[in-house]
Amino acid sequence: MRIIVHGQQAFGKSVLEALLERGEDVIGVYCEPDREGRPPDPIKQCAMMRGLPVFQPRSCRKPETAGQMASLRPDLCVMAYVTLFVPEEVLNVPVHGSIQYHPSLLPRHRGGSSINWPVIWGETRTGLSIFWPDAGLDEGPILMQKEVEIADDDTLGSLYFDKLFPLGVEAMVESVDLVREGRAPKIPQDHSKATYEGWCRADLVRINWHLPTRTTWNLIRGCNPAPGAWTTWEGVKVAVFDSARVPEARSVQPGQVTRVGEEGVQVATADGQILVKRVRPEGGKKAPAADWAREAGLAAGARFA
Repeated sequence: MRIIVHGQQAFGKSVLEALLERGEDVIGVYCEPDREGRPPDPIKQCAMMRGLPVFQPRSCRKPETAGQMASLRPDLCVMAYVTLFVPEEVLNVPVHGSIQYHPSLLPRHRGGSSINWPVIWGETRTGLSIFWPDAGLDEGPILMQKEVEIADDDTLGSLYFDKLFPLGVEAMVESVDLVREGRAPKIPQDHSKATYEGWCRADLVRINWHLPTRTTWNLIRGCNPAPGAWTTWEGVKVAVFDSARVPEARSVQPGQVTRVGEEGVQVATADGQILVKRVRPEGGKKAPAADWAREAGLAAGARFA
């Protein structure tokens, strides 16, 4: 089966490598255009090292993109982390169409930040979907789904890199086999159960210390490592990353620092405390919270806003 891999970054590269290692006939790789001042995308570097043709259209909407893809005579397009909009006339060029990875249990959490929001909202389960993309946003029929647990101490990073990333590579390979064997289902999504969340951006994830401890902690871990939930101290924006819950409540105002020690900075919430372990002050680099507090002169009694 003649396969096109369309993707980017580490996940796209890993899917490409997995298909090549098992001897799949990958006939071309599509990825985003190079960005000035940045090294080539990892999937492009991998493709070039393997001697595969690489295509980097700035837009898939142009007629020449479909024509160029058709000239490769593909049987299937495997979309491994694609952020460009791909119209149906391009999706349908391969004989068997296109399949795509999405890190949620569709129709839940459609959109570009589908890993952040389940953690932020305190959900305990999520997963991934391999689906047949169409003109809608993450609305096409489902080929395969796999479920994972969101552990109590998972962050955005651990959930993706330790669970959804490796499981997603496996699922893409399994899906290719099902397509080749003619056993790949197309299960319509129940659109009445769909949710859509926009990008998890910094302006949406300011910490409100007046909320319960678990709510605050979920926000922090759902934004770790990006975009980083944040607060301010003396007018300086401080992003918070690694953290832990401290159930013991203190009779102080939410946001007040109750303790500064080698393990970090303890901050009061509405019903407990958060131990902040790692931060990044605006304009600075990530650092242990204890080191930052020492350099900034932050001590018990100070208050985050």
